Amino acid sequence: MNAIATEAAVRAEGLAKHRGTFTLGPLDLTIPRGFVTGMVGANGSGKTTTLRTLLGLMRPDAGTVSMPPLERVGIVFDQPFVLPDWRVRDAAAAYAAFRSGWDGPHFEGLCRRFGIDPAAKVKDLSRGEGNKLMIALAMGNHPELLILDEPTSGLDPAARADLIDLLREHMQREDATVLFSTHITSDLEHFADHLVFIDGGQLVYAGTLDELAADFAYVHGTLDGLTAENAPLIRGLRRGQGSFDGIIRTRDSAAFGSAVQLDAPSIEQIVVHHQQHREGAPLS
Repeated sequence: MNAIATEAAVRAEGLAKHRGTFTLGPLDLTIPRGFVTGMVGANGSGKTTTLRTLLGLMRPDAGTVSMPPLERVGIVFDQPFVLPDWRVRDAAAAYAAFRSGWDGPHFEGLCRRFGIDPAAKVKDLSRGEGNKLMIALAMGNHPELLILDEPTSGLDPAARADLIDLLREHMQREDATVLFSTHITSDLEHFADHLVFIDGGQLVYAGTLDELAADFAYVHGTLDGLTAENAPLIRGLRRGQGSFDGIIRTRDSAAFGSAVQLDAPSIEQIVVHHQQHREGAPLS
């Protein structure tokens, strides 16, 4: 399913933000309602700036944004943004005061699931516990839109897997939408429906994971498989001792012979090889 043809939970048109020497956009971005959209890119690529600008935490220099009211949006950044001297239950009371539909038993159940003591002070929580608290607060009123910025940062593998399971449960609610920004691309491989790839403040790719896998291939083999004709077709070409690898358009597959192997690319392979190919044409 193409994101453009799907009802939008978030729509940005011509969104731009200047921060020192960094420029975001202008971006035309659609986050489809009822799906999980992963946002990927290297650190410093513009993911967090995009999310903060969408949410109005940064004033855009240009463009428009359409999204649900903030009281229906759950937000998780990679650091707690509640007062450090609050106890966990104080943070819940503050959220309940301005978030419609707050579900106290649901929040308490999430705290039990995450092993968070309601009497603990925020400043005494570990980084991973702080992330879990922000996830529980963000999900405490069953938000229409859940925006997560590096939510698995600081979590061990078991906790990361539990978070993905929790988000799968959340997505069983009608019209629930998740926008999940991460540099741990493996978290998205079997979870996200759509992908947004941002690099250098620019939108590189937006579409479904199925379309991504159909449009691109991971090519690798011995150097004998490289020719003057097919080498320029490889994005992020890396030559090793006797071997090479990179990303190509599947439409260019005929240019490569039996000395190379073509596989479905992982998200990480596409991100890494594109970053090594910054001077080339965009993926979109």
